[in-house]
Amino acid sequence: MADAAHDIAAANSGTGEIRVALDQAALADWLAANVPGFAGPLEVAQFNGGQSNPTYRLRTPGALYVLRRKPPGPLLKGAHDVLREARVLSALGPTPVPVPQVLGTCEDEAVIGSAFYVMAMVHGRIFWDAAFESVPVEGRAACYDAMNQTIAALHSVDIDAVGLGSYGRPGNYFARQIGRWSTQYLDDDLAGRDPDMDALVEWLPTAIPDGDETSVVHGDFRCDNLIFHPSEPRILAVLDWELSTLGHPLADFAYHAMMYRMPGDIVAGIGGRDPVALGLPTERDYIAAYCQRTGRSGIDDWDFYLAFNFFRLAAIIHGIKGRVMRGTATNAQARERAKALPRLSALARAAMEACR
Repeated sequence: MADAAHDIAAANSGTGEIRVALDQAALADWLAANVPGFAGPLEVAQFNGGQSNPTYRLRTPGALYVLRRKPPGPLLKGAHDVLREARVLSALGPTPVPVPQVLGTCEDEAVIGSAFYVMAMVHGRIFWDAAFESVPVEGRAACYDAMNQTIAALHSVDIDAVGLGSYGRPGNYFARQIGRWSTQYLDDDLAGRDPDMDALVEWLPTAIPDGDETSVVHGDFRCDNLIFHPSEPRILAVLDWELSTLGHPLADFAYHAMMYRMPGDIVAGIGGRDPVALGLPTERDYIAAYCQRTGRSGIDDWDFYLAFNFFRLAAIIHGIKGRVMRGTATNAQARERAKALPRLSALARAAMEACR
């Protein structure tokens, strides 16, 4: 698994050639007019990572910035809304949730071909390996605790106090999400069908647990979407808020905790490995720490939350497969990522069967 994590890191770290072109002169003019302190000349490179929204490093003699934009080509309704990302980052800036500073947003597609926003560059470490094997064994549990603390802080944000009360529809989150991802899966004929996904589409709406809660949810909270301090087990920024909305915090936490079941060659995970041998807390202890931080006595229906999240991720990968088939995938690793679909849908079905 360490080799697989190394391959993923190598494929996604750093910058490479610009795969989605933009008008650099027009961008420089916009930056000069809209970002305080900007002074060219401007040098642009595209980050290798970013499955959905093309992301660029902007370098000037005195500063580094990051730009996020929509991808080219036909887009599913509501997908790739980078300006929503900018909104949630700006709202969470004053809270205990660490996020990059948004410096400017642009709705005018004439500037670079799509809406975009610019944020400050945050310097630190990104771990593509959920085992944190580049960290000494004795320091790994503290990194996990930092993740646990950060997602608990996110789910504790007062949405009305930070102006996010209208960021999504409160309540009925699972029914709406299951409907959304089922529809996107079923409507994408070019990407094909999967028997495990078909079974989940039928079962999930019938198994939603009783009770409801609403918080800001990140939607893709993983170690590789976090920037850690260069030397301390402390998170400086949470990245990639494309899937964020108002939703059920246990859906968001279970997605994050899938790392305990997730094979490391798909996305960051330690599935099939002994966390104690790796110097990490067990899944049970990690759940208990989150419950303590959020005032819960425990989490019932854990397997449902896992089944839902493996299904949701499989539906996202199904969408990537569709973009590969259409020739609109912007990430060089999209084709390899799409190959994980059958394994993810099988993991979702296994969690479904554990509920029965």
